[in-house]
Amino acid sequence: MTRRPETLLVMAHDTMEVQFGEAELARLRATARLGEPLCTDELASARVRARLAEVEVLITSWGCPPLDDAVLRAAPNLRAVLHAAGSVRDHVGAAVFDRGLRVTTAADANAEPVAQYTLGAVLWAFKKVPFLAADARKFREDWRYRDQRGELSGRDRTVVLVGFSRVGRRVAALLRGLDIARVLVVDPVVGADEILAAGAEPAGLAEALPQADVLSLHAPSLPETRHLIGAAELAALPPGAVLINTARGALVDTAALEHACESDGLHAVLDVTEPEPLPAGSPLYDLPNVVLTPHIAGSLGSETRRMSAEAIGELERYAAGLPPRAPVTRHSLAVQA
Repeated sequence: MTRRPETLLVMAHDTMEVQFGEAELARLRATARLGEPLCTDELASARVRARLAEVEVLITSWGCPPLDDAVLRAAPNLRAVLHAAGSVRDHVGAAVFDRGLRVTTAADANAEPVAQYTLGAVLWAFKKVPFLAADARKFREDWRYRDQRGELSGRDRTVVLVGFSRVGRRVAALLRGLDIARVLVVDPVVGADEILAAGAEPAGLAEALPQADVLSLHAPSLPETRHLIGAAELAALPPGAVLINTARGALVDTAALEHACESDGLHAVLDVTEPEPLPAGSPLYDLPNVVLTPHIAGSLGSETRRMSAEAIGELERYAAGLPPRAPVTRHSLAVQA
């Protein structure tokens, strides 16, 4: 018989309201015991500490405080942390793994809208759509501007994916389905056979950059990936290339990017930046060859309920004594976003 573990939601209250509607709460109640408070955004008050003493499972999302030693001492029965969002890096650390807790992520579900955004950006990048749209406001009826942004073709192009992550793999699959572009993958961890099996080609960064009509970033933000794309890498891109960043702003040296977009004609579609948001004086705001969006590629609004469903599914598996579908380990967290 399936147990009904005592469960607490830990996240910002506005996040809970978006991610957990009546359908999600009904599914939770069918699987778990839910006390009061049902949801909290803090773990220090006496009321919440009394609740922590009972809980076996935390379902977390954006706004969860760090699960430090003090929190874990207050939760002696805690066995699982099931995250209804992507990265657990902000609230899960060594103390959680030292306790041997089950940790899961809904990052697979969050990868879907990011991959879809990226695909749209890639397809528009082939024909320079957003940049020509900006030009139209300046040149209006003088269509000679159409010939100033290089080749406007969606066929026989080369897309370089840096990082064969959850998102990178999905982007590669979407592009393979369209059969319009050659895809090179730069990832020092993933084996060549795995990349080839996905219909892409493995490559080193130095080898791939001069071939990139589009360079799309999907690597995690780690000390070794900080400013992975700097002045030398941007200079290696061919004229008219488009950089797309839906991963982490720290992957790109912002000063070098500003120079390349101002002086070298690089095009860029940036959903993430360093810092985020950019300061008001950044030249990137005013360049017609740069598109800035306010970190919208990941799950927003109703999209976030796909992640809630993943977390509830992990709860159901835990309650039934089944292994997790998307576990996070100490090792995997060290190499993932």
